[in-house]
Amino acid sequence: MNTGNSHHHAATQHLGDGTIQSAGDAATRNPADADRVTLVVGGTGKTGRRVAERLTARGLPVRIGSRSGRPPFVWESPRTWDAALDGVGAVYLTYYPDLGIPGAAEAVGAFARTAAARGVRRVVLLSGRGEEGARHSEDKVRESGVELTVIRASWFAQNFDEGLFADAVHSGEIALPAGDAVEPFVDADDIADVAVAALTEDRHIGRTYEVSGPRLLSFADAAADLTRALGREIRYVPATMDAFRTALIEEGLPLDLTELIGLLTDGRNAHLAHGVQEALGRPPRDFADYARDAAARGAWKR
Repeated sequence: MNTGNSHHHAATQHLGDGTIQSAGDAATRNPADADRVTLVVGGTGKTGRRVAERLTARGLPVRIGSRSGRPPFVWESPRTWDAALDGVGAVYLTYYPDLGIPGAAEAVGAFARTAAARGVRRVVLLSGRGEEGARHSEDKVRESGVELTVIRASWFAQNFDEGLFADAVHSGEIALPAGDAVEPFVDADDIADVAVAALTEDRHIGRTYEVSGPRLLSFADAAADLTRALGREIRYVPATMDAFRTALIEEGLPLDLTELIGLLTDGRNAHLAHGVQEALGRPPRDFADYARDAAARGAWKR
């Protein structure tokens, strides 16, 4: 990726509690945030990792919220939340596997209340386009009283090299029950750029940004872009929902993901969103550019 990650090799130091802080010029930090940590929940994931890299490059202290973090953060164990929130002023909040699944709203609502009670001022929440369950989760976070910015996204371009479809692309065949449905795949680098802006600039408080890529693609279109990028054929093969459920079980993934296919095939997100332009003043990145760069760095080589 080439949108903002060029600085992530900057010298860093690990603070005693698992926080990572850049050794860059402290004068570049926002004085209000210089001594407050940003907790990145899901900091090893597609967007969280990118958010953490960008904040660290700016000289801002970051703590990774994950099972492997120091201290560990575990959604199912609220007793881990307090230690993760110690000294935190802002949170980038993601929920795995999806904010719209049953139980998510209750979990993120409880976490947001805990965060507010611990002095967290700002939360940037990664939500889902077209998901009623995700709206409920947004409301629960908003009710906590924090300064909230919501980023609504759906299918990431990076699902093709870092997520659900990576093995399929490697094998040359993407089998999904998506028919001819179209989706404006959004680049995780764009989401991270919007999130960092919202974490560090007051003008995004209270805003909801729906984000997408700049063009609608079917999975056949995406396969064609991947074919051009890789120089070998990548095919999209329409599959049955039963076959998809079986594949999820074999991969150990939650069956709730079948509902996300429904969000794709019913057309509710089959339109462009302009949140990247609204938040950053630039257009979003195209899927073909993502595919080209991912192929160039060997994303599908094994």
